[in-house]
Amino acid sequence: MRKRTVVSRAAALVGGGALLLAGVALLVLPGPGLLLVLAGLLVLSRQFPVFGRYVDPVRERALRAAEDSVSSPLRLAASVLAGAGFLAAGLTWGLRPGLPFGGWATGTGLFLSGLVLLALLAWSHRRARSARLAAVSADVSHMHTP
Repeated sequence: MRKRTVVSRAAALVGGGALLLAGVALLVLPGPGLLLVLAGLLVLSRQFPVFGRYVDPVRERALRAAEDSVSSPLRLAASVLAGAGFLAAGLTWGLRPGLPFGGWATGTGLFLSGLVLLALLAWSHRRARSARLAAVSADVSHMHTP
């Protein structure tokens, strides 16, 4: 095996594995766990085809969950508050090393989790809004067809 292939497979294993593990952790914590699981599977499946069979079922569930997470103003507000909470907790843990597991290692992880959550929420909201607009447009054009 060529050195470049070994390096790219190792990078896919580390990166995809990290995304997959973060996604699994976010399945029980507030956050877009299925989207990160999907991202991890996509990275892994490029170098390891055995992961490819899991991509489509997880993609369907992840996209449905992403749409559900922004389907109502209350859910969207709760998710945004969770993201802001992660950001605040990250800063708190970073600036207060006396807290349990205090310091910038924990703080950075929490802060990055908040950023990822808010970025994925924005993506989900934009995607759901586009889908709703497309559905409304299709309904209107269908009504005007003789």
